[in-house]
Amino acid sequence: MCDELNSKDAETYFLAQGLSRRDFGRVGLGVALAAALPISAQAQDMVESDVMVTTPDGEADCYLVHPAKGRHPAVILWPDIFGIRPAFRQMGKRLAQSGYTVLVVNPYYRSMKGQLVPDDAKVIGPELREKIFPKGRELAGTLSPQTCVTDGRAFMAFLDQQPSVDVNKKAGTQGYCMTGSYAFRLAADMPGRIGAGASFHGGGLVTDAADSPHRLVPKIKAGFLVAIAENDDARQPQAKVVLRNAFDVSGGQAEIEVYEGAMHGWCPPDSMAYNREQAEKAWDRLLALYTQRLV
Repeated sequence: MCDELNSKDAETYFLAQGLSRRDFGRVGLGVALAAALPISAQAQDMVESDVMVTTPDGEADCYLVHPAKGRHPAVILWPDIFGIRPAFRQMGKRLAQSGYTVLVVNPYYRSMKGQLVPDDAKVIGPELREKIFPKGRELAGTLSPQTCVTDGRAFMAFLDQQPSVDVNKKAGTQGYCMTGSYAFRLAADMPGRIGAGASFHGGGLVTDAADSPHRLVPKIKAGFLVAIAENDDARQPQAKVVLRNAFDVSGGQAEIEVYEGAMHGWCPPDSMAYNREQAEKAWDRLLALYTQRLV
């Protein structure tokens, strides 16, 4: 969920850390990411580029990153409601440094190329959020379960044409906030290609709709990581139970966990809710899943 209540929780968490907004701008995004990357990973040669991906509805501007040598499993990385930006490019690069070819996508390409968040923004604080959230919500409203699937197919086809992708290995897909559901939808649509999916503080995973993501679980062959924010769980405590039951009934593999003390949006390092300890835990679980399933 990406709403005003989540935002209030995030700001409360942010201020409780004893940091001012100026402090976070000084030590936030760059330091958090640099500290998180192991030295051996930082030493690897990466190839990164801005690319245009043809879809049934136009051309999507995306960021592609992969190790300079070899072929690697492909991963589609969907950003949260604030879209593609430096934080997600850095997250994509970090994932590539673990041995993956990663496509960080702009889900809003139909309506807007480029970024909502300025390059120099170290944190999406209250002032910036107030400015860009209405546009993000408007852009998010142009998307649908169907656009997720048609875009996902196009992104996967693009990746499978890249020399850096090992098409003999399964692919991964991961989403944050509103795009947590996208991991479910694409894994259900491409069960033979997607080997692992992950949702981080994903919204709308369990709804009354006929096409609710949890109802797609029987079609999913991928292993899954569902990392749930504590405040999201407080507002919809039954969601984790419904998801657990759906995977158990289908015989699927899923790690479903509420991350203690983690507020909605805790994973991207430019979020006011960023919780480094729990973000690192979620990252480690993601890598464990990909190591196991993207073979």
